[in-house]
Amino acid sequence: MGSLTKFHKLPIIDFTKENIKPNTESWSKVCQQVICALENYGCFVASYPQISIQLHNSLLHGLEELFLLPTQTKMQNKSDKPLYGYVGQIPFIPLYESMGIDYANTQPGIQNFTNLMWPKGNIAFSETMLSYSKLVAELEETVVKMVFEGYGVDEKKYESYLKSINYLSRVMKYREAKANENKLGFVSHTDKSFMSTIHQFQVDGLEVKAKDGEWFGVELSPSSVVVMAGDAIMAWSNNRIHSPHHRVIMGEEGKGDRYSIAQFSFVEGIVETPEEFIDDDHPLQYKPFDHLEFLKFYSKEENRRLECPIKTYCGV
Repeated sequence: MGSLTKFHKLPIIDFTKENIKPNTESWSKVCQQVICALENYGCFVASYPQISIQLHNSLLHGLEELFLLPTQTKMQNKSDKPLYGYVGQIPFIPLYESMGIDYANTQPGIQNFTNLMWPKGNIAFSETMLSYSKLVAELEETVVKMVFEGYGVDEKKYESYLKSINYLSRVMKYREAKANENKLGFVSHTDKSFMSTIHQFQVDGLEVKAKDGEWFGVELSPSSVVVMAGDAIMAWSNNRIHSPHHRVIMGEEGKGDRYSIAQFSFVEGIVETPEEFIDDDHPLQYKPFDHLEFLKFYSKEENRRLECPIKTYCGV
């Protein structure tokens, strides 16, 4: 598995409402912290008090209820988009099970998923999930705005980014490993999204690989999330931003099952490196690419084993 290091710790960045008012000194300061973290680690912990302890607890209750449903019900979570539907019952990662909610920060997106799982409805689940998805979508949009601004990318490009973005929320359960079982919850990978946010409940387990090859663990409070760069923003930024490998390792027995929610942003259309990132020292590294076509490419078994799928797909 590789040894965990004590030298690395993800930066914690404070996203209280006062800190994220555009055109203020604190906005500029957070903006610099965000870019520094994304360049060095590809991710950071956002302290985000807008996620209240009540919301955190309601989410956990909803996830526990959801994963108790029969497997055949959960497997109805299908999508014509690759990697969007139910994932589970996989022999080499037996601890893992997850479902995808498309258009997660919209009422119809959440409602479609809820009606599929609970034909008679589940108001508590849909309201809680929608509140959370909207909050983390807002957080991510703030982070992306800071990235555009911090690198001096034209604001009109941010506005067109906002119009093209769609969120997929993956609700996940990792059951506790038995005494003699492998503790691997999920294999090492990079996200294929533009960006993602990860919220974990009670049981930690997320590990990130630093640029020097060392793995280190991430602990989260109930009102914090990991904001993580995906392969698409790495290509968009012409490799300025790092897309980090990460995995889930379940801890000692007796800790219980681990639940988490990862929300991914996908561009419905073409991702292209802005000219602000290209100069003599930084020649263009990636051709423009269709984000969902890239996801289709990655969903093929042989392409998942590639060292850097995005470079193979659209590298110059």
